[in-house]
Amino acid sequence: MDPRPPPPRTRRHGEPRLALLAVPFALIAVVTLVDVLAPPEVHLGPFLVAAPALTASFAGPRTTGIVGAVAVLAQVVVAVSRTTLTDLNHTFQIIALILISAFVTFFAHLREVHEAQLTQLRSVAEAAQQVVLRPLRERMGPLRVASVYLAAEAEALIGGDLYAAARTAHGTRLLIGDVRGKGLDAVGEAAVVLGAFRAAAHLDAGLPELVARLDAAVAADRDEEDGTPGRPEGEGFTTAAVVDVPDRGTTVEVVSCGHPPPLLLRGDRVVALEVAHPAPPLGLAELVDFGYTAQSFAFEPGDVLLLYTDGVIEARDASGAFYPLPDRAAAARPGAAGPEALLRRLCADLLRHSPGGRLGDDAAMVAVERLAPRAGPDPKGTT
Repeated sequence: MDPRPPPPRTRRHGEPRLALLAVPFALIAVVTLVDVLAPPEVHLGPFLVAAPALTASFAGPRTTGIVGAVAVLAQVVVAVSRTTLTDLNHTFQIIALILISAFVTFFAHLREVHEAQLTQLRSVAEAAQQVVLRPLRERMGPLRVASVYLAAEAEALIGGDLYAAARTAHGTRLLIGDVRGKGLDAVGEAAVVLGAFRAAAHLDAGLPELVARLDAAVAADRDEEDGTPGRPEGEGFTTAAVVDVPDRGTTVEVVSCGHPPPLLLRGDRVVALEVAHPAPPLGLAELVDFGYTAQSFAFEPGDVLLLYTDGVIEARDASGAFYPLPDRAAAARPGAAGPEALLRRLCADLLRHSPGGRLGDDAAMVAVERLAPRAGPDPKGTT
């Protein structure tokens, strides 16, 4: 299950809350009553313009126009009650109120059109999210899996962080990474890495060969993009951790490409799986003479492997202190909580740690728990 919070529901355009709609009508009633009873030298009519202006901030053009018409009618009532419609002062007040009501009604229309465009863009982003960053299956062989993505940008659904998982004939392979940069370029490069992983992860090749394919894909994409206006040449790389969990046995293989080390949660202990020979980030291997090496670690039934991006550990609180993920991960797993409960608690704690619940960078986490091996073959497939 992918516990990412669903996108906020959008209220239908032009459907204001009744409590808010009562405010401009109450304002019109109060101003009209006081203006009628006020001394001749006191004129409160200009305050009526606040009613349609306030309505335009939360309602559609039709409702704004109705409120504006009611305000004009109220100004007419005031003019008739105090003097006559032909009184120069009231005539100019009525004309000014009509013009301003027309203007704010037009602006409410423009806002409604803009909101409709944003809603359409959001639906497109949701569709793109499902293609680029597919939800991970809850069960993959002897593993229980959960994932979460927290975007730093308001209303954003996906950025440069990435994760994926694939079944092979002998186990499960997982990828987590962080593309250098932000924005649409980062999303495009994330799609390149994910596409290369999904194409090659289930092939009968070792983990070092798989990582080499990912590096080649990133390097090729960078070479194609060099010379693009606004993008410096030679840039474009991805930090990543690639993991292979065999169905049989009690080990896990890890290749780290400049990425924060996975955490192994065993009981109340948390161990960072630091590889002895870390590789350079994907896309930079051609710049150094380097051969990929996979390192094995113990991964027993009941253990949980936590993969994450640097947006988690680099989140700061109000005092500037970084988020202490190992300590919080140990505290978030009372009673050997499963991966989904673990991520739910960590996400809530991470947002409490960040000022105003806003992260400074995108953050992604994948939690994998090894269960006792199931009897019978598990169908292969990629998520």
